[in-house]
Amino acid sequence: MEMEGVNILPGKVTDVTLTFGKPGIYTFFCTRWCGLNHWRMRGTIEVSGSNLEPQPASVPLYISLNLDIDAPHEAPSIPSTRPSAVIGQRFATDLAISLSTDYYRSNSPYQVFDELKSASLTEQQRWDVVAYLWQSNATKVSLAHGQKLYTQNCAACHGENGAGDGVFADDLAVAGEASMQTMTGADEMMMQTPVDFTDPKRMLGASPALLQGKILRGGMGTGMPMWGSIFTEEQIWDLIAYLYSFQFIYHN
Repeated sequence: MEMEGVNILPGKVTDVTLTFGKPGIYTFFCTRWCGLNHWRMRGTIEVSGSNLEPQPASVPLYISLNLDIDAPHEAPSIPSTRPSAVIGQRFATDLAISLSTDYYRSNSPYQVFDELKSASLTEQQRWDVVAYLWQSNATKVSLAHGQKLYTQNCAACHGENGAGDGVFADDLAVAGEASMQTMTGADEMMMQTPVDFTDPKRMLGASPALLQGKILRGGMGTGMPMWGSIFTEEQIWDLIAYLYSFQFIYHN
């Protein structure tokens, strides 16, 4: 179940009536960015009832693929210029490449690029074909939904343009330094700055399934919250599709 946001003013009480169609645990959360601990402003409602039919839980793809989402995943090589899906389409029609959703979600852009090494294409053309595959799995509607989710939930830390320079980025760095004062020798535990989605080495080495795991679970030892209890599966895939738009030119 989804519903539009409700304005709750400081010191005021707002009554809301909800109707649930199936049992489960539903998360409610604040959508007004107020500071580093904004993401903690959430709670759950547990719904049960004999006349409600439970829905079976699905296994996330990153678990099915047995991915280690904390392992390094930088792409060994990156394109010289931002890949274009429009250009890539010209070459993809003559290649034995799958445009299926399963293939797209299970492979990183670099893995697809590497699989195309036997094709009679330049490296940049191979990257363009990769961009075309990613565009083929991202409709304009899904990209628009993903952009809205990103703007509402991610941009404050990761930045409007994905460069890791959101309005809370400096505060995260300060909080990380402060945490180090109470942790003896735990340099690796320092709160990390927000990920730069415009970094091609990081993003082109990450499959959609890997990003799914990071979004679902959140960042261990970082300021990134667990979004699995807030976003639906469809919303997560839409958000992932939008994140790759920082790497690829999808449309004219």
